[in-house]
Amino acid sequence: MSDNKTQLPQQRGPWLKLTSQQVYDNPWITLHHETVRTPGGTEGIYGNIHFKNRAIVIVAVDDEANTWLVGQHRYTLDSFSWELPMGGGPLTVEPLLAAQRELKEETGYSAQHWQQIMRLHTSNSVTDEEAVVFLATGLQAGEQALEPSEGDLVVKKLPLSEAVTMAINGEITDALSVAALLAVDRLLTK
Repeated sequence: MSDNKTQLPQQRGPWLKLTSQQVYDNPWITLHHETVRTPGGTEGIYGNIHFKNRAIVIVAVDDEANTWLVGQHRYTLDSFSWELPMGGGPLTVEPLLAAQRELKEETGYSAQHWQQIMRLHTSNSVTDEEAVVFLATGLQAGEQALEPSEGDLVVKKLPLSEAVTMAINGEITDALSVAALLAVDRLLTK
């Protein structure tokens, strides 16, 4: 925890950042405690979480309209979660390169065709994290290259329509996966 407060009145749209103090830092995030003047003229505080990576999400779809989900126990939720293949891509790395790496790492697949379909902000009231979603087609099977933290990862191939149903009925609760599945379903059924 840092004891130094940085005084830097800084205009941010209609907000004024009065002070900022770094209170936590690790390889993935930095947390600042900030005092602000709100658009209404009152003073307040903000916990501002800066992500050092962007979220990368991949909807892989084969020629038979199947997709892949990955499941794992999520420590923060203390429960099992079905999600699309995804991971963190350094801010200095082109999102497409990170997506190609993540798909191969988690499913073993590579893709001939990539289309960026959306950019999202995950929880914009407390973090600047950005997510980039890709549709991957022209798939070729290969071998997984899991990270040590993904030792419990389960891969599931299923029709895209079933994955969309899982998103709609609450079996998939990861917001990025839900948004990506709905967007790809709409894109492909136009």
